[in-house]
Amino acid sequence: MKTAKYMRGINLIELMVVVVVVGILASIAYPNYQEFTARAKRNEARAALLRIATNQERFYINNNTFTDDLTSLGFANTPTAVTETGYYRVEVTSATPSDFTATATYLHEGNEATKCLTFTIDGSGVQSSSPEDDCWSRVR
Repeated sequence: MKTAKYMRGINLIELMVVVVVVGILASIAYPNYQEFTARAKRNEARAALLRIATNQERFYINNNTFTDDLTSLGFANTPTAVTETGYYRVEVTSATPSDFTATATYLHEGNEATKCLTFTIDGSGVQSSSPEDDCWSRVR
């Protein structure tokens, strides 16, 4: 009987306070995590398009024309390729002897498809995106 006097446990109120604190922390952290992963996907699409643009310039110097063949530009597949994580399809949508246009298109549904569905770059270096126009420069 003497040990019962000194035994102390966690009561239900203390447990509920801990659950509420963890819930508040999770409600703050999860949206930040989602935005972080969306930015990483966008960065991957932008990097693939910039790689195409760089390799197109190199191809143009050697052949005096642009190409729509991704294997000539260092990619494994042609006419389309998929980024490393598989979220964007990358392709050269048009190529003439004097200009090219490359596009990265988001392949999945969800919130990201309503923000930055496509990225585009052309031979002049003009970058655009849709449906929102600031996806190339967006940090957040």
